[in-house]
Amino acid sequence: MDIDLSALHFLRPLWLLLILPGIALPIIWAHRHDLNRQLRGAIAPHLLKHLVIKPQDNQRLRPVHLLAALLILGAIAAAGPTWQQDRPDFLDDRAPLILAVDLSPSMDADDVPPTRLSAVRHKLHDLIERRAGARTALIAYAGSAHLVLPATDDPALLDTFLQALSTGLINKAGHDVLGVIDQAKRLLEAEKSPGTLVLITDGADPALNKQIDEHLKGVDLQVLVLAVGSKPSIVVRNAQGQPQVDADGRPVVANFDSKALQALADAANAPLGSLTLNDDDLDWIELHAQRHFQAISDQGKQIHWKDAGYWLCWPLLLIALFCVRRGWRVHWLASLVLAFGLGLPAAPAQAGALADAFFTADQQGRWAFEHQRYPQAAARFSDPYWKGVAAYNAADYDAVLVNFANQDSAQAFFYMGNSYVRLFRFPEAISAYQHALKLQPEFPQATSNLALAQALQKDYENQQEAGTPDEKPDEIKFDNKSDQGKDIAQPVAKAASDQLWLDNLTTSPARFLKQKFALQDAKRQQETEASP
Repeated sequence: MDIDLSALHFLRPLWLLLILPGIALPIIWAHRHDLNRQLRGAIAPHLLKHLVIKPQDNQRLRPVHLLAALLILGAIAAAGPTWQQDRPDFLDDRAPLILAVDLSPSMDADDVPPTRLSAVRHKLHDLIERRAGARTALIAYAGSAHLVLPATDDPALLDTFLQALSTGLINKAGHDVLGVIDQAKRLLEAEKSPGTLVLITDGADPALNKQIDEHLKGVDLQVLVLAVGSKPSIVVRNAQGQPQVDADGRPVVANFDSKALQALADAANAPLGSLTLNDDDLDWIELHAQRHFQAISDQGKQIHWKDAGYWLCWPLLLIALFCVRRGWRVHWLASLVLAFGLGLPAAPAQAGALADAFFTADQQGRWAFEHQRYPQAAARFSDPYWKGVAAYNAADYDAVLVNFANQDSAQAFFYMGNSYVRLFRFPEAISAYQHALKLQPEFPQATSNLALAQALQKDYENQQEAGTPDEKPDEIKFDNKSDQGKDIAQPVAKAASDQLWLDNLTTSPARFLKQKFALQDAKRQQETEASP
């Protein structure tokens, strides 16, 4: 069990005040049983040390010490230590990712074998495979920025265009980071979702840094900078080992300026990473992307934390057992009841004064939910989302509709759609699933259940037209969880832009991209010249 100390806090910190009597009890007991102090008024101090004979006592552990331990551990348990958010185990939302690959001639340098760009292609291939099913877009840039492929969840299609990238596709030299950001902003507007832009480059143009902050205003776009390269200066060579030359016949020299990349990261308020031989860089990208996605998604939502105090029940029980010793006068039974009342999560099973004193309504509901006592959980939860989920598992579908009625989330509409199907209200179910997909387009369970609801509605209408009795199906099976249920393949229409590109792709992907980038650069040049 990993503990994030930076997030460690207590749900009910006032219970920590019980630590004070736990510390004070041994001190008071020792003071009270100090024989010298008791006889100080009856015997002269200079005779006291000669007249008092203290019995040899090798027993240092006293009942008061165990009682103090019970109070201290019980106080910590009752205070509710927590460090982990309690998120519904429902869907694994994958953060949208925009990959921007630098195609400057310097990316052909071989300080990162076989070349910087080849290493990038291999690394991004692994990243795409890891993110299979998550939406990923691809941008290529040098002196100008070009959209290679809009956000797609098809890893094979994305990898086809990724492997076609080469430094000769863009003729204009430079590092047009501003153009990349503008392209990424347009992609996020279409996605209607927060996302992360990864700049994979070996250099930067310091002159553009002052404008980056202005271009990033008003958009939920996180920028990551992944540096590629190891040597500050290296001559770029072709496949035959000969130095590459520019238009003036001079050798192409690849520079790797770590200070310029750090300045770029600072200007974009972006973490700076580097390409690695292992998967640390991939973990780094996914971690930052998911944290940003979750942070933006959680804005305005109430955060719930998992109460970890119940883990202290076992040491409390062990200490209480040690109290059962002959001759000890501490009322260990009362201590045991106190310890259980403070730390044991069994109290929420009954909604009473004791449970209400030590546990919130949501904690009592959570305990009942985890023990599959769904009607009790629905009755105890105060959070409307969890109340609705518990009611759904308790088959109280009318209560589900009531609790999710005022929630505008894809999960809420998904559960409402499931409940409508259970109640054989197919038109409402179809509408709910469609609304869920509108809020979260990548929702396989909602897509599958929408198709099922539409099929059931069609069968019902056919029965009505044929004059058959209005009979309900014996059983309805559909996905109600992210990791259960039967997968149903549904035909999904490809994006118009993707389909247009594929229909016109009569040459190799690399030649197609080169032509496309050249036409876009020419069009931009004309627009620039035409503008006053």
